[in-house]
Amino acid sequence: MEADTRTEVVLLACGSFNPITNMHMRLFELARDHLHETGKYKVVKGIISPVGDGYQKKGLIEAYHRVAMAVLASESSNWVKVDPWESEQEEWVETAKVVRHHHEELLMSGQCKDEADHVKKGKKRKLRASEGGVSEKLLNTAVPELKLLCGADLLESFGTPNLWKEEDIAEIVGKYGLVCITRSGSDAQRFIYQSDLLWKHKKNIHLVNEWVTNDISATRIRRALRRAQSIKYLLPEPVLNYIQSHNLYSPDSEEKNADVILAPLQKHGNLSK
Repeated sequence: MEADTRTEVVLLACGSFNPITNMHMRLFELARDHLHETGKYKVVKGIISPVGDGYQKKGLIEAYHRVAMAVLASESSNWVKVDPWESEQEEWVETAKVVRHHHEELLMSGQCKDEADHVKKGKKRKLRASEGGVSEKLLNTAVPELKLLCGADLLESFGTPNLWKEEDIAEIVGKYGLVCITRSGSDAQRFIYQSDLLWKHKKNIHLVNEWVTNDISATRIRRALRRAQSIKYLLPEPVLNYIQSHNLYSPDSEEKNADVILAPLQKHGNLSK
């Protein structure tokens, strides 16, 4: 049997998931299909990472609700899981730090597997922690590549003043890579062309055309809920049941954080002064 030489990949999606929709889950399927069709990659895992309450986005309900809904949505998948780490942080965490955290988790899990394999052979190896928290041995461990999964709106948000630090964009795109699902009305290729930074790392950006268009958005879901309109078949049934049983997304909840400046704009705006 011929060995599988494809590079293993883990897809990480960060966002509000307020609430999670069928489209969010479709992003993972579309990205996996695209990467598999290149013949170079094998997607082995997907991670949903809901943002914490410290993001302070208008209408953002509590993280524990958003995590619970994401868990319900992912129950139908055998490869996409929810990681609550980001949502559990007291303050907002930059996406670059979230990606870095999950990369270190992959390094640690790869090291543990490597250690177990050597123990079975009677060769025990000790892990020595380096000053930076990740040992040289970990950095040399063979683990799947980690790529940030997003929609075109996140890609285009790279151009919003004070929303992202340029060094964070460079780290995410240059070191890890991006898989971007395009949508109708967006021109991701043109956006990349107009950005010197993104153009420099264009080989690390995978653009995926969504031929079966799906324009579901969490914003529209919340609007329908505020107006007592049906959202059936737009989100996974367990998520819909959770929303109804907890009476989520009211006109009052949409006004949450209405007078608060978004956390990254606060932080990066102060740094630029």
